[in-house]
Amino acid sequence: MRLGERLIRAGLVTDEDLQRALNLQRQAGGRLGSIFIRMGALSEDALLAVLGEQSGLPLMAGAEMPAPSVVYAFMSGLPVKLTWLLDNNFLLWQESDELHVLAKDLNDSRIADLLNYSFAGQEPRRYLARAQDVESLVGHVRRESAVSELFRDDSQTLKSLIEEAPVIELVNNLLAQAVDSGASDIHVEPEEARFTVRMRVDGVLHTRMVQPFERYPAIGSRIKLIAGLDIAEKRLPQDGRITLRLSGKDMDIRVSTAPGVFGESIVMRLLPKNRDSLSLAGLGFEPDHLKMLRQWLAFPNGIVLVTGPTGSGKSTTLYAALEEMRDGSNKIITVEDPVEYQVSGVTQIQAHAEIGYTFARALRAILRQDPDVIMVGEVRDLDTAQIAIQSALTGHLVLSTLHTNDAASAFTRLVDMGLEPFLVAASVRGVQAQRLVRKLCEHCAEVEVEPALPAAWYEMGRSAADGVWMSARGCAHCHQTGYRGRMGIYELVPLSGPLQKLVNNQAPLQEIKALIKSQGYRGLLEDGLVKASKGLTSIEEVMRVAYVEQDE
Repeated sequence: MRLGERLIRAGLVTDEDLQRALNLQRQAGGRLGSIFIRMGALSEDALLAVLGEQSGLPLMAGAEMPAPSVVYAFMSGLPVKLTWLLDNNFLLWQESDELHVLAKDLNDSRIADLLNYSFAGQEPRRYLARAQDVESLVGHVRRESAVSELFRDDSQTLKSLIEEAPVIELVNNLLAQAVDSGASDIHVEPEEARFTVRMRVDGVLHTRMVQPFERYPAIGSRIKLIAGLDIAEKRLPQDGRITLRLSGKDMDIRVSTAPGVFGESIVMRLLPKNRDSLSLAGLGFEPDHLKMLRQWLAFPNGIVLVTGPTGSGKSTTLYAALEEMRDGSNKIITVEDPVEYQVSGVTQIQAHAEIGYTFARALRAILRQDPDVIMVGEVRDLDTAQIAIQSALTGHLVLSTLHTNDAASAFTRLVDMGLEPFLVAASVRGVQAQRLVRKLCEHCAEVEVEPALPAAWYEMGRSAADGVWMSARGCAHCHQTGYRGRMGIYELVPLSGPLQKLVNNQAPLQEIKALIKSQGYRGLLEDGLVKASKGLTSIEEVMRVAYVEQDE
């Protein structure tokens, strides 16, 4: 019985489907089963079940698939080029003196030619398999091939080195140390005669290890291997991801490599999967700022912007806002690059600029998804800004980030991008600027008797006696830094009537800042000093982080 007849008999396709498929086959060629799948008339699993019944061949899937190393070891010894076999999705291996064959299309005449040429007289065992399983195994065999080609050496090769216990232990120990110390990033930096491992803890890099350069290739290759990167490629940057459980915590680790003069610089960003503790109340907002931000998040439409440099906690603030907003009554969609944390109840979309799926293009698609709240990872260009403005004006609340030094600069930045000033004034509901300051270690902080306070504190109508001022000392708990953990300092500026008028008239930045100051809104420096007066951080830390212009 022919395949089409079997499919009709099983009730999987109709006579009409069969006639359409046969017509397509006459016009374009190809296997009938593949045509049914392309038409959407049949799933691959259903087709394989019928093909198995027709041919008597077993289906191979999951744990039954052979190890890539076994397939590579056999295929690399064949007289036919390995690349040709893999390009055509042909897989052969030998187990218990029996030849096994796997391919996307077992009826391909080239397979018969290959078997007659290389294995005359042998009857191989053939298997059916899903196309995706065959492609996945082909990819793994390619990787085995790249590793072997790169490290082909009669002595102890780098491939064996990266699989040795000391290298595995060192890499795992580095990752566990980073988690225990609360590091956000690990930097592996090769130099001429050595390589250095530094960890960013509370925003500041600390050197944790210096090793001779001879150990770097094995360490670097081990990190690339577990991140799923091509360890043979050393000339181009690569990005990968590792998911591990370290020190009792599930972690996502984003790995980035960049070619340098002495070797690849590797940076690993540690992202804990469990973010249940993330909330606006735990980010260090003063009560008046928290109340104002929650009012902004309650608006039915408009844009709320969070500004600051890279690494100032903007994304964390937006994720905490989403956690607070998701109550099951609204549709929340995000467009991010990359998606850093998964938030349940929120539809998160990953932008891929390299294939043309930019923020702007994703936003256009999102508007057809009936959202109430949209979070855009970053307003980077005019297209994204225009669609965000249109979304805000058509009844959506849009949350996004912008790279500016303070809240006032956000308005001029949007106009500089090419937006009409009246659209900015009409759509923006509020702008929040923020920085992260290190919190004093609770075990060793000392009371500061005569604090050196900047003029901004006295301009707020306060005196040195208003507050408990502390300074950093250093102990074993904080690795002698005097600080442990971080918190935010904030500047929140709502778009009032007078401010709207200035934005609409494209007033100079200094004029906008003067109006904000006259309205009594605290800047980053003032908010930092308020936190320092409560003994949460030091004056030196606030002055280090808060941006203060020369004329102030």
